[in-house]
Amino acid sequence: MFPSIHPPSSQSRPLAADSVTPMQVSQNEASLDSMDETQNAGFSQAKSIMESSEKHQEDLRMLGMKFKQHEDSVKLLKIQRKKLHDSILDMQVMLGKYQSSNAPTIENKDHSHLQSEEETTEQLLRREKSAAGILYELRTHHDTQASHLTLLKDILGAVATLGKVDDENLSRLLSEYLGVQTMLALVCKTYECIKALETYNYDGCIDKTSGLHGLGAAIGRSLDGRFHVISLESLRPYAGDFIADDPQRRLDLLKPRLPNGECPPGFLGFAVNMILVDSSNIFHVTATGNGLRETLFYNLFSCLQVYRTRAEMVLALPFISEGAVSLDGGVIRSPGVFSLGSREAIDVRFLKTSATLEMSQKYIETEKKINEMKCEKEKLEEDMKRALALLKDAKSHFEIKKQDFVKFLAISSSYATQAARERLNPR
Repeated sequence: MFPSIHPPSSQSRPLAADSVTPMQVSQNEASLDSMDETQNAGFSQAKSIMESSEKHQEDLRMLGMKFKQHEDSVKLLKIQRKKLHDSILDMQVMLGKYQSSNAPTIENKDHSHLQSEEETTEQLLRREKSAAGILYELRTHHDTQASHLTLLKDILGAVATLGKVDDENLSRLLSEYLGVQTMLALVCKTYECIKALETYNYDGCIDKTSGLHGLGAAIGRSLDGRFHVISLESLRPYAGDFIADDPQRRLDLLKPRLPNGECPPGFLGFAVNMILVDSSNIFHVTATGNGLRETLFYNLFSCLQVYRTRAEMVLALPFISEGAVSLDGGVIRSPGVFSLGSREAIDVRFLKTSATLEMSQKYIETEKKINEMKCEKEKLEEDMKRALALLKDAKSHFEIKKQDFVKFLAISSSYATQAARERLNPR
């Protein structure tokens, strides 16, 4: 007996697919279309944000470049102004020096004029028992014999013969400041030369038969007492800059300045720059290429300031860091250390210059140059005002644009956060 097979009843449960209504399909399609539209709108908005961001950044870059150009212009003008200001000060110092050398001082009448090279050599020769006296005796009266002596070849000479000045007061004053022993000191290029000047026995006593002692004995002069010798290669040279385009290679030292930017009244300059050096001794005196100014004279004078009068020097005390002298005899050895009393008569002084320029004509030319430079400085000040105004304007525009960009980034970030939430939690 087989069971009978009946056809499916009309009451049987239909399949799920057959149960989807046309309305439901329509709603799903609408939902998908809405999602597509949202995504397209999001992409469009993101693209707009990126384009706006790039434009903001490009505007900032252009404004930044303009700001940098104006900033560089202001820096250049400041450098030019400083150079011009320093040049005017140097010219004014020259005028002050000229005025002081032509004005009668209290002690001028009691002293002789500047020494010539022959007169200085004569003064050295009179010091028969000094190292300088023996050296110049050999060079003056035994030149043929001296030229063959190796130990003498690296001796440049005594300090007094290696610098020149063009002012009588300054010559006496700087010579007194250094003292006789230093003015007579022998200047050698190398330390090996100094070792050859004096040798010692096994017991540490001086060998009087060798070195400068032996040479002195050979010409009938005995060397007594101490004597100073300077080794240029052993000195620590000046490490700063030099005054640009100066044939004398004067040192570019920091001048004392009042709050208004001017030098103290009566300031004439630095002693190290007032010494004139022969052209043969300006360069390559030492193996490292240094000259006498940045080695010998810088170590002797350092930043010693020179003033016209004692009264002006005293007023400038807060600006004196390493000592000062005045042409009327004032001496400050170092801050707080003063030399008082009558001036000492120094017979060994720096040489006089051989310049034959008419000082009055030089004075007139200097005054004219100062006036021209002052006019140039006034024009430079006007250029500086305009440049600062442009810089201020460019900075203002840059700051406004930067703030706009920061706001734009904040708004963009807020939008991005909101869009992300909507994608994660669609309605």
